[in-house]
Amino acid sequence: HLTTSLPLPSERDHLRPRIDMIVFMIDIKSKCSLKNVEASLAHVDASFFLGKVCFLVTGVGRVNYCSVDMNAIWKLGEAYCSPVLFCELELEGVRVATAQRLLRMLQICAGHIPGVSALSFGTLMRSSADD
Repeated sequence: HLTTSLPLPSERDHLRPRIDMIVFMIDIKSKCSLKNVEASLAHVDASFFLGKVCFLVTGVGRVNYCSVDMNAIWKLGEAYCSPVLFCELELEGVRVATAQRLLRMLQICAGHIPGVSALSFGTLMRSSADD
């Protein structure tokens, strides 16, 4: 399910499926997208930041058109203990690989991978990013 911002409208709460993971998309060419993500973060329960949130930065192949400070994005990932993924949506191979990675993360967050919790997965992501 997609939304452009949070909070979600409450009138459909009874029809909404369980939310297992939240992916915040930031278009590196749009300061507005970063501001929207920052505003939406206030509406996410703190327990979701224990391995069930990630930031997906798009447009990374066009650094010449970059409007968003990369340090601001890294600080979001650090502040919310959430992984930051990068993707160039215009390249099919990268797009497919990113979709597969997100799907695997979702499977873990939803509890469909035995022996791996969203919390331990988040720790693994941070450990590999530090190497």
